[in-house]
Amino acid sequence: MSSRQEKPIGVVPELYVVGAGPGDPELLTLKAYRILQTAAVILYDNLANQELLALAPAGCECLYVGKKPYGDYTPQETIHELILEKTRARGRVIRLKGGDPFIFGRGFEEILFARAHGIATHYIPGISSMQALGSEDIPLTHRIVSEGVWMVTGTKKDGSLSVDLRLAMQSNSTVVIYMGLKKAAEIAAAYCEMGKGDTPAAVVQHLTLPQRKLAVGPVRHLPALVASQQITYPALIVIGGVVGLGHTVPMAGSA
Repeated sequence: MSSRQEKPIGVVPELYVVGAGPGDPELLTLKAYRILQTAAVILYDNLANQELLALAPAGCECLYVGKKPYGDYTPQETIHELILEKTRARGRVIRLKGGDPFIFGRGFEEILFARAHGIATHYIPGISSMQALGSEDIPLTHRIVSEGVWMVTGTKKDGSLSVDLRLAMQSNSTVVIYMGLKKAAEIAAAYCEMGKGDTPAAVVQHLTLPQRKLAVGPVRHLPALVASQQITYPALIVIGGVVGLGHTVPMAGSA
């Protein structure tokens, strides 16, 4: 007999990459709600609310494969191996990711990997944390105030500050920065160099959850804003006139 492991008869390997939303479990989409109840295996991230695992059927295997910045993490290669192993052995695997899987979530990398191995794939979008900023009275766009939205990563793969951020700073659009806390001082300095240090900014952690934190002020004070509320990952930085629509932004010279 061949040593190659064959999938059980009747098992159809398939992967669902599913967005868990910004935190509040009630912000899950109806389609995601339905699919979670059919899972054979759920591979869930650090940012996916674990209350959603209660939707899984009896016998579903739930495996944590999260990544905590600058801490313990599951290598992407290991996640790929689990996708391959579990879809072949058990059929329907749900890859549950916080926010939307295709916004800085590496969800499409996993889709491509699965397809390359003959696994059927499906994508269910989630509400991004960026979209949830409205729950803190920060609209992404507002007539006259903001002409659009830039969403950028604060830190590139090589650890440097995103070049796109400097392009975004030249526009009148809202700038939303993911994974930017470690670069808060550099971001503030870049705005000051461009003469835009007084631009309203906010740092928000745990959007839509009871333990959420918010700090608002001029972007030149960005590191102090982070420290004032002891904000840590996961958090978003949003910069632009829209921040001042629902919040009083202290003057740049104030403490």
